Amino acid sequence: MTITRPLPKIDPRTVPVLSVDSHLPDVPARHLTPEALRARFRRPPVWTPESSVEKKFGDRQPAPAAVLIALVMRQELTLLLTERGVNMSTHSGQIAFPGGRTDASDRDPVHTALREADEEIGLPASHVEVLGSLPIYVTGTAFIVTPVVALVRPGFELKPNPAEVADVFEVPLSHLMSPANHRRHAFEFDGAVRQWFSMPYTSSDPADPKERYIWGATAAMLRNFYRFMAS
Repeated sequence: MTITRPLPKIDPRTVPVLSVDSHLPDVPARHLTPEALRARFRRPPVWTPESSVEKKFGDRQPAPAAVLIALVMRQELTLLLTERGVNMSTHSGQIAFPGGRTDASDRDPVHTALREADEEIGLPASHVEVLGSLPIYVTGTAFIVTPVVALVRPGFELKPNPAEVADVFEVPLSHLMSPANHRRHAFEFDGAVRQWFSMPYTSSDPADPKERYIWGATAAMLRNFYRFMAS
């Protein structure tokens, strides 16, 4: 079944910022270490995801999917993200986690996330230590997404698939776990007000000054990760 109405073509950077959540506390640096993350997933807190279902954009058939929240174990943990190719059928050009639609042969969401990360960016499963999963997130385009959280051992050599991925980069996890970088937006489409977060990031490296505009489903799942870590 196809979408009966085209998705809105908007530049999210042009949508006004309603508020910034700088009143909320950062996740302390001592909680953003491999050891602390392992401990948190072994004994997860009681918490409630802030975002779980987006308003639908049409009647696309629901499809299970999984993404990999890949935390690279550098001196400071970083999050591995991709910029999707502009020719992708959904979410083209957006910042995203490695991941995608579940195949019939996949054993579980972890298998999907690891397979897709290998196919999209060449991240070998041998470098990945899966910690657990966050609650399912349903996108407006009807993907039923399981976010799989993992630690990644450095030393890998990525090989992005040019048909799917325009760029691969890393963002310090501390930047994303600071609500002072969480901005709220709203946009009206098809008679419904749709709200989302954005978490823009610009590297301090003068050789890579490009702004990475993290928003939409990726930002919502990161916001849930923040709630999980801050609870």
